[in-house]
Amino acid sequence: MKRGSRPELLWGFGLNSNEAGKIEDSLGPGFFLRNFSERSLPGEDELESQEKPAATWIPQRVWKELPEARRTAYRNLESTQRILIQDETQKNVDLESVLEDGFLAVVSAPLTSSKVQDALFRAKEISGLYGDLYRMTEEIIMERELLSRKTEQLMFLNTVLSNATERLEVADILGQAVEDLKMLLPVYSVQGAFWDVLATGKHIEAEIFLNPGMMPEVQTEWTEFMIENVVALSGMDVSGYKVAETVNASESRMVYGPAAGKVLALPLISRGDKFGCLVMLCEKNIRLAKDQVSTLNAAVNHLSLALSNALMFNKIRTRADRDGLTRVFNRRSFDERLVEEFKRHQRLNTDLSLLMVDLDHFKLINDTYGHMAGDMVLEKVARLFESTFRSTDFIARYGGEEFVILLPHTNERHAHMLAKRVIKKIAATTMSYQDKSFSVTASIGVSSARPGSFEKNNEIIRKADEALYEAKAQGRNRVVVSSARPKLRIM
Repeated sequence: MKRGSRPELLWGFGLNSNEAGKIEDSLGPGFFLRNFSERSLPGEDELESQEKPAATWIPQRVWKELPEARRTAYRNLESTQRILIQDETQKNVDLESVLEDGFLAVVSAPLTSSKVQDALFRAKEISGLYGDLYRMTEEIIMERELLSRKTEQLMFLNTVLSNATERLEVADILGQAVEDLKMLLPVYSVQGAFWDVLATGKHIEAEIFLNPGMMPEVQTEWTEFMIENVVALSGMDVSGYKVAETVNASESRMVYGPAAGKVLALPLISRGDKFGCLVMLCEKNIRLAKDQVSTLNAAVNHLSLALSNALMFNKIRTRADRDGLTRVFNRRSFDERLVEEFKRHQRLNTDLSLLMVDLDHFKLINDTYGHMAGDMVLEKVARLFESTFRSTDFIARYGGEEFVILLPHTNERHAHMLAKRVIKKIAATTMSYQDKSFSVTASIGVSSARPGSFEKNNEIIRKADEALYEAKAQGRNRVVVSSARPKLRIM
């Protein structure tokens, strides 16, 4: 019970001089006895002190006179062993009541060295046993807490993995991730950026997924921030990017910019290569414990796998739905979309128009400059279409040098105006291939389905094709509307 060179503290409650002297003589130099008089027994200050006595020596006469509240306070000194000194006049002591009062032992008067040392030895044993039990209890509690936290972490990771693998769209995975990660830390938003290395190996194209409903200035801040992180993580310059939106499960608007909180930008890795980054906006004063960091990294690894699979699925689907050369939709996708738009047109009684575009004398371009030049022209015209039409319009390569553009909620007059604008843009665009410059023109046929019409979906294609044929017959580089084309008279 000796702590270094400092003697172990013992208390005496109202010991007379003979009792105190006998205890001090029996203990030796490793202990210090502090004897309180009966009139000034330990109060709140002594009881709340950090240094508690290893044992207290309490005469039976003093204990009988104590009020119950004071007895309870002394009993609550759990690390202190209490030794009762039996009065000489009291021959028999009720051992059961002594134990109920929390006394370790009873020493009969008069005190002797052997009695004192024996009681103190028992106090040492009990204190040691109490300390061992206390430490074991603490270890058990800590192990239970660790086990509970690990169980919670596993349940959290299982939730993240299950929700992520159930989805095949990047926007859906990111939208669900913000709800899942809120179980681990205070998250405002979860956004993502992904990139593909171009054939040159020096530049990348990025796709940025931002939360929907942002104000324009907030979206600009986030876009610039995401591009900076893409450059930093990929080590390459961004040659181009496009912005998409995540699916917002809570339907709340995103109003926070990057400076509104603490931003965590974590790389996404698949098969040892970085392919994107997950960007989380959290509370400014957030502090993550070591196990939280470990759990967050595990969650991001789960999300990396799901996002990598979703991106691969989208690429495969894009190859199936889009033309390999121009990257606009292919003929099969157009046929499917036409059926959908026609159903919507008939259900909602809305306008629907179609442009059929054919590049003039395209075979001459291939014969003069080569097929690589022809491919370049098709790609450039496709990009021109994408910059001209709305995101709700549907652009597809119909075959060879022919394109179709489906225009929902667009009447015949507006479709005609768009077509005239397009042929002017095409004619004004300079094509360059191997230091040779040339220009191309196009002919466009326009057809429309008016609200309330009972036409079939292939009728709009037939009319546009006939209008295109008429535009070619009239000398090319012009627009012909199907309803404006004069009907042939049959003799």
